[in-house]
Amino acid sequence: MASQARRQPPWQAPTEPSHDIQLPPLKIWNSLTRSKTPFIPIDSKNRRVTWYVCGPTVYDDAHLGHARNYVSTDIIRRIMKDYFKFDVQFVMNITDVDDKIIVRGRQQYLLEEFRDASRRRGADSVQATCLAALKAYLSKNLPIVPSDTPPEEVSSQIKQRYALVLDGKSLDGGPAGDQEAKIKMHIKTTLAAADALALLTTGSIPIDQFNHQVQDVLLPYLDTLYGSTINASDYSIFTRLTKKFEDRFMEDVRALNCVDPDVITRVTEYGQRIVEFVEKVEKNGFAYKTSDSSVYFDIEAFEAANNSYARLEPWNRNDKDLQADGEGALTKKSSEKRSEADFALWKSSKPGEPSWPSPWGKGRPGWHIECSAMASDKLGSQIDIHSGGIDLAFPHHDNELAQSEAYWCDKSHKNQHQWVNYFIHMGHLSIQGSKMSKSLKNFTTIKEALSRGDWTPRGLRIVFLLGGWREGIEITEDVVKEGSAWEDKVNNFFIKMNDILDNQESTNTVEKDQLIWDVLQKAKDDVFLALCDSFNTPSVMRIISELISGYNSADKNSLTTGQMLQTARWITSIINTLGLNGSAKADDDTIGWSGIGIPEYAKPYLTSISTIRDTLRQHARSSEGLNSEKLKDVSKASQNGLAAETPKAAPYQAVLSKLQHDVSSLADSEKLSKDVLQLCDRIRDVELWNIGIYLEDRPDDQPALIRPVTRELRAAKAEQEAKEEQKRKAKEDREKEAVARADKGKLSHLVMFRTTEYSAWDEEGLPLKDATGEEITKSKSKKLKKDWERQKKLHEAWRKANGS
Repeated sequence: MASQARRQPPWQAPTEPSHDIQLPPLKIWNSLTRSKTPFIPIDSKNRRVTWYVCGPTVYDDAHLGHARNYVSTDIIRRIMKDYFKFDVQFVMNITDVDDKIIVRGRQQYLLEEFRDASRRRGADSVQATCLAALKAYLSKNLPIVPSDTPPEEVSSQIKQRYALVLDGKSLDGGPAGDQEAKIKMHIKTTLAAADALALLTTGSIPIDQFNHQVQDVLLPYLDTLYGSTINASDYSIFTRLTKKFEDRFMEDVRALNCVDPDVITRVTEYGQRIVEFVEKVEKNGFAYKTSDSSVYFDIEAFEAANNSYARLEPWNRNDKDLQADGEGALTKKSSEKRSEADFALWKSSKPGEPSWPSPWGKGRPGWHIECSAMASDKLGSQIDIHSGGIDLAFPHHDNELAQSEAYWCDKSHKNQHQWVNYFIHMGHLSIQGSKMSKSLKNFTTIKEALSRGDWTPRGLRIVFLLGGWREGIEITEDVVKEGSAWEDKVNNFFIKMNDILDNQESTNTVEKDQLIWDVLQKAKDDVFLALCDSFNTPSVMRIISELISGYNSADKNSLTTGQMLQTARWITSIINTLGLNGSAKADDDTIGWSGIGIPEYAKPYLTSISTIRDTLRQHARSSEGLNSEKLKDVSKASQNGLAAETPKAAPYQAVLSKLQHDVSSLADSEKLSKDVLQLCDRIRDVELWNIGIYLEDRPDDQPALIRPVTRELRAAKAEQEAKEEQKRKAKEDREKEAVARADKGKLSHLVMFRTTEYSAWDEEGLPLKDATGEEITKSKSKKLKKDWERQKKLHEAWRKANGS
């Protein structure tokens, strides 16, 4: 049985609302209990929900792991607001003062100075500094490779000494983990720098490429040498970095269709309030100052006053690696700490670090204190929901809870204050078994993923919805296929529904089938239960998929237009609620999502093209076939003289004009039906495809479905073209082989061995002696006979084919 110290402390459920207040039966997986607990907001009367989310530390571009966190958070926020109709006040912080930011800002500043100075010092000086940087990097990060290894030998040394890691195992031969991922990252960095240095000696590397390849070994080396010498009172050294990456982060999450926070707070705007927050924690008896003017949280005093530390993950409270990570790379180990687990509320600033005035001396905030001060300032003494990535649970969130509860605590110390009622943590996004992270450099940035077309905002959100918000997701081929299949299914459904909407009769009085309404109502009820079950989006996605499958397999004659459109509108409302349709509101009355519609200015031309083509196909495929009189009738009817009303319509008008011209030009064709069908195929597969439109032919002489070219259609066409290319190549190979056999058959078997390799032959041309006059052995003679017989058959076939 686990010790008491490793169990979560009791959780205080919020006060039940009065009977006249109706709340949904929502349960949320709460990290404070590790169970699903009924959700009751503090202000249940007004359905007001306060929510604080840990935002980014802005020193680099956001990656797909961040997308996992912020998109999943956005999904839950939308459900709370648009489905359950809570009034959500959503606050997010920006960490713009932090050890990582200080180091990165300094490094970039020093690198710029180094490159400026290098232009004056020359190549030898640059090479010497970079060699020293490589040596330092090897010594720290790949210690089993001798640090004085020459650059040209580094690769072979790494392959020899880290063979197990390169083979996908750990250093002791076991399964690989995050540590091995980090080693691979260091190997990649080292090899890039070593290769650049080796090429520099021969002058065969451009200077820009050299700078890029050595940068990651040079940055930490320059910081070690000169980091403490910079003028840290020049805040622009750091704010240039943070402002740039804050702007880029906001661009990224907006591109992923995440709604902006209601309030954004920044550490640099909260210096004085953070000082006041720490002062009160100290006054309450839960903090102490050390001789270097730092202030630490006193865990022992906190627990002695009947409070609980490490509410979220008490089993990790003695994990020294996690504790060190929480304190930051620039924090020096202090012998004055009362406990190894005590953490910094205020850090004294060393040379090369920015600082702010405080009662304890110049310093800067500890990492965890910023969130406590900012969330408390904006949301008060108790918060409904606090969220973030699961990797922040300990120590960051546990330390946040402790210092906030120390700030807001009952001064009598008799009752512990519960600062957060519901803590929710988003699961990791993994790649090849390791979580995606900046520190491992195994990430794809959001900008890269979207610009390269690896993902669309909708496709990425679908994968997160299918995987759920709490569970970890590993991006595999199967996961990508599942997401694409779901998107394609919904896409096709919406295209069909919009076609029905565009072509419905103005009066539709067919009586409704109650069974259809019952199916729709059950889907609505099931979605409600799923979302009440801790935002169970995988179930919601399955329910939508099954409802569409039911429609696809139903007898369409049993469905009224009204039933189909109402089903489509409800599905659209859920799609909008989940953030899959851009800025569309949940209660928007339209059908479908963006990307499936035909522009209004294009519709007259496309309708004409489709109608002409449908008519031609029907005649050409009929038992009577198509004759010139029918062709003239179609051609005459198509001359409607549509002109492009806007420049955007010009491509569609051009296709219509070309079709009209081509139809007229076929009047004298001797193979009229065949030529017309080929024209119809070309219009569909080339002319319209090239302007992003596809005509989907349907059975029973139904009009073709006019739809945009989608990713699914492009993939299907590419697959079909690949198959056709494979067939063409196979046919070409067979023909080449036949030609080769035919060419080989030209040579008579009677003369095939009459070469300088032999000196005597029998009457059939079979060798008797080799070039030296030695008789051919029986075994070789046997083999030569088989070759002779094979060539005889080929030659006789060739003579027959050529009539000789």
